[in-house]
Amino acid sequence: MTLQAMNRRRFLHLTGGTAAGAAMVAAGVGLTATSPGAWGLALTSLDAHQGKTLLKVARHVFPHDTLDDVYYAGVVQSLDGKAAANADVAAALADGVKTLDSATAVPWVELSDGYQLDILEGAGQALLHTVKGDAVVSLYNNPLVWRHFGYEGPSAQHGGYITRGFDDLNWLPDPDEQASPPPA
Repeated sequence: MTLQAMNRRRFLHLTGGTAAGAAMVAAGVGLTATSPGAWGLALTSLDAHQGKTLLKVARHVFPHDTLDDVYYAGVVQSLDGKAAANADVAAALADGVKTLDSATAVPWVELSDGYQLDILEGAGQALLHTVKGDAVVSLYNNPLVWRHFGYEGPSAQHGGYITRGFDDLNWLPDPDEQASPPPA
């Protein structure tokens, strides 16, 4: 089904009725919806368990309580693409997930956040660094994440920040007069 053939109700159903879901569909991130509020990644190299594990690892590496999982899906998509293109990357990711899962009798994704972090910082160091190296780019180079945090994007193509309100920090209290004295 194409987006053109989709009515509003179907679109909201596929995106879970969230702005984040709608934005990710519009941006072309490979998400599939199974029911309202639920979504899954369209992975080519990784399996669903590996994808879910990598998403949780990415959340531990760069934790933002106000970001939904759908934003971290871009990290998993990026890792999946790299795994599809390089067998060594695919093997490293699969081995990293196995290492996390073998640390206890319970699969790593089912543990509490505290136990997950302990295992990740111990046995999962290799996977931690792999996800961290990718996530810093695939998460923070996402214009939807920029918007979430209030970053308007690069300004060089618009002449820089000087004439674009670089000092319009309306979310901070105004400094006192001595903090910014008039020029002499």
